[in-house]
Amino acid sequence: MYRCWVILAFCCLGQLCADPSLKPKIAAPQLATNNPTLTTVALEKPFCMFDNSLNPNKSYVIYLYAMKESANVISSLVTTTDSKPLNNTFQQTSGGQLGPYKAAVFSVPNCASPPKFADVGDVNKVSDVLKQYLFRVGDDGTCLYDPNFFAVCNPPLTPDTTYRFKYMLVDRTEGVVKDQTLWSDPIKTRGAKLPLKIDTWPGQRSGGMIVITSILSVLMFLLLAGLLASVFTAVMRSEGSSAETKQVGQTIQQSEPRPQLSSE
Repeated sequence: MYRCWVILAFCCLGQLCADPSLKPKIAAPQLATNNPTLTTVALEKPFCMFDNSLNPNKSYVIYLYAMKESANVISSLVTTTDSKPLNNTFQQTSGGQLGPYKAAVFSVPNCASPPKFADVGDVNKVSDVLKQYLFRVGDDGTCLYDPNFFAVCNPPLTPDTTYRFKYMLVDRTEGVVKDQTLWSDPIKTRGAKLPLKIDTWPGQRSGGMIVITSILSVLMFLLLAGLLASVFTAVMRSEGSSAETKQVGQTIQQSEPRPQLSSE
């Protein structure tokens, strides 16, 4: 009974239930905050999408393809004429500009035993749950520059750029495509603000921010005033001590008896 409720929760949250028109979707904000970022996009993994195409005697994997929306529609195919999946890389497609590239390969998510949504609230389990449920495109910042890296490269995406994504079910033994989703809706990465365009006008700030800024400014002024007063007092004491020492020395010299010269 509990498992049924878990599956239902994931279906409602991420629309995971099987549907012929399913396509990759951006992760729910409850599970991936600040998504997309400048260079990454977190997607829901394809739970229950390919159940009708799975053969229990076969072994399958999921391929994830990415391409920029500005890429030529004709070049958006990800299979060859003999149903083989394309293995175009990030470099070969200029980061998805010339067509789709293979961004990831991972196991088929288990629809019968999805991650437990209740475990998201457990600090010790949330990381594993998110890894099972989500895939972050653009999360590898070193694969392009590592000469010893031979796996599928998932380098950072371009800021302020629109992408589309596609999942594909591949028969691992035969190396052929058994099923695939539609291309996702356009998903745009965040754009970086130029320093000159950052609005610093106080009118754009909340009243609480202005009050806090004012209090901090007053405290800083008092701190500097106290520091200057302490330095001034120390200097005056030092000068007073030097003058007193000099005066005492002169007094001692004047009070000492002078030696008298004896007459022969």
